[in-house]
Amino acid sequence: MSDTSSSGAIEPTSVQTGAEAATSSNVPATSGDTRPAPQRPTFGGLIAGIINFISLAAAFIALAAAAALLKEQLHLLKARCHADAAFARRVGELCHAAGADAYFLALFLETGTAFERTAEASGELANAADQMEADANGVQDAHDTQYRGIYEVRQASPYAQPKPGFNRVR
Repeated sequence: MSDTSSSGAIEPTSVQTGAEAATSSNVPATSGDTRPAPQRPTFGGLIAGIINFISLAAAFIALAAAAALLKEQLHLLKARCHADAAFARRVGELCHAAGADAYFLALFLETGTAFERTAEASGELANAADQMEADANGVQDAHDTQYRGIYEVRQASPYAQPKPGFNRVR
């Protein structure tokens, strides 16, 4: 700068054009964020997001339906095994009345006991399938509660949204 006492005006010492200023080293540093501007979602992207969200919900529904079907089949198996155990015991009683060898009587009684154990095991498995059905429904409800709001906001906004769990869902 020149001496301001002699002329009374301030003169610039260096004038830069816009291009020079952009490449100059005395330009303040940027924040380091070199990400491109957010892109508006495309129709295909929106459809893919909807399909992903719905397919996950459908998978939970299918899991719950499969567990319910398994539970029903296991209850039928349990009833059938109880009936077969009763039949084996009845045949054993008839063989005893007919004077059959004790070896054969023991086989019938052992068969009846095995059917009873199978019936009890299928009942326990049916209870586990019932719990699995309840858990699958619970996961679906929790997924919907946790992510429905975030999903709808993300689909409605052209801007990047925070990751799930960052914002509290009401």
